[in-house]
Amino acid sequence: MEQARFIIAVALSFIVFLGWDYFYNDKKPAKQITEVQNIDKRQSPVDNKNINPPEKSSQSDDTVFQENKPLRVFEINTPLYSVKINEKNAAITSFKLKKYNETIDVDSPKKELIPKDLNTGTVIVGFDEKSVHGIENATYTADSNAAANLVLDQGSKEIKFYWKSPEGVIIEKKYKFSADTYLIGLKLNVLNQSSQSIKDRLFVSIESYNMSNKSTNSFEGPSALINGSLEQIKLKNIEEKNSYPGNIKWVAIQDRYFMSAIIPVTPVEANMRLYMKAKDKGYFEEQYTLPEKEIRPGEQEEKEFKLYFGPKSLKLLGSLGYDLNKAVNFGWFDFLAKPVLYAMNFLYSFIPNYGVVIILLTIFFKIIFWPLGSKSYKSMNEMKKIQPLLAELKEKYGNDKKRMNEELMGLYKTYKINPMGGCLPMVAQLPVFFAFYRMLYETIELRHAPFVFWIKDLSAPDRLFHFAFTIPFMEPPYGIPVLTIVMGATMFIQQKMAPAVGDPAQAKMMMFLPLVFTVIFINFSAGLVLYWLVNNVLSILQQNIISRKNA
Repeated sequence: MEQARFIIAVALSFIVFLGWDYFYNDKKPAKQITEVQNIDKRQSPVDNKNINPPEKSSQSDDTVFQENKPLRVFEINTPLYSVKINEKNAAITSFKLKKYNETIDVDSPKKELIPKDLNTGTVIVGFDEKSVHGIENATYTADSNAAANLVLDQGSKEIKFYWKSPEGVIIEKKYKFSADTYLIGLKLNVLNQSSQSIKDRLFVSIESYNMSNKSTNSFEGPSALINGSLEQIKLKNIEEKNSYPGNIKWVAIQDRYFMSAIIPVTPVEANMRLYMKAKDKGYFEEQYTLPEKEIRPGEQEEKEFKLYFGPKSLKLLGSLGYDLNKAVNFGWFDFLAKPVLYAMNFLYSFIPNYGVVIILLTIFFKIIFWPLGSKSYKSMNEMKKIQPLLAELKEKYGNDKKRMNEELMGLYKTYKINPMGGCLPMVAQLPVFFAFYRMLYETIELRHAPFVFWIKDLSAPDRLFHFAFTIPFMEPPYGIPVLTIVMGATMFIQQKMAPAVGDPAQAKMMMFLPLVFTVIFINFSAGLVLYWLVNNVLSILQQNIISRKNA
């Protein structure tokens, strides 16, 4: 009876854990463009040591900053990534990670972080009240000495882009790429050569497509570190709230394994703003918006940022600083999951197979909780021994619940049995299980990590063979989920070893649970299923040992 209650409790806890996030996005109307006085575009530039537009001899400013000139694309290759920047908005239109592929196929292309549907690119500069006319569709001009194709094997290299508004406001975007890091420098200079002051909020934005946020196992979408706390906003909640002010260390777009981030070098009281552009496609814009600033004619404003496009590796992000490692969050049991991740990577440095490491960690946890498990199984055995007496009590006092409970408590007291003894020790293990479960699902180390035989990717569902036809409850690819079937079989064996349940309805439910769990796990990653399978086998072994010892 108690074993039955425990298994039902675990099942319900598991389902609640998976579904919690599900229950837990319109852009604000554009403000009217501020009217600016139309001045002579050939106005002499202000002498300034920081902004130096491209060299020009007899060419006028109009020629250098013309909007209809052919657009150039610049490609920068480092050992870590390949990035493309278009003169349209001086935006990043492609960012491929050289150490990661899209799939496990041999001829798979490198992982692209900028969706193809994102025609505008990302890392866009603008003003909140649109006080600088035309900046939203600006065509920048690259520095005259910028190479269209740059191979950067060591050191760093800067590329500068300039744009001048019709009123004479010059915007400079300066990217700095380094060969040995995913961090990219970004400096913004705003030089006001117009005749009017600019009083507005400068922002830098990143955008993304195809953020469905359907997964209940990991977070996908916009996030930020505000006032020292991690904010993760689901797309469906953007319509309710799209402004998040505070001291912002970074804003980011995350998916299961990768992230793009804007990091102010000097954090200030700023605002993260979110705008849903196409809800059906998961298309949204995330802005890092600075406080309002007045830039008078002849003055300039400079802001410095770091950009990050790369993997959500806890170790890597921790080494970069800026508290980027806080972007890796495993939910309620984060404080347990991260030490387990460190332990997994430590073992991998000696045993370069994450499947074997998962097995070893599962054994390690089982050893730690062996005393609790033994106590639980011993209590279950005692309950099993008094099953005939429980049946007699039910037959005799089945219609008198009060008397039944009194006799039941007396029976427990006589045989020195704690009715909760079988549940509580096992419930104590649930936080570790959920932490391990969440870590295995989200950690990038398991992405495309092979195990043995047909299991080539521990982050993907286990499939032996691929079928052309669909299979109920199974997501593509369709095949035989060998690990999941074996796991379901071990759950069935565990169920048969448990004390008999007197209630026929409850007995049917208990026999049905292994099948339910098998269906639930059919689309889980192979690494998760492997963990659960090994844990089941060890539990069967322990239960068998305790049963023989207390026979």
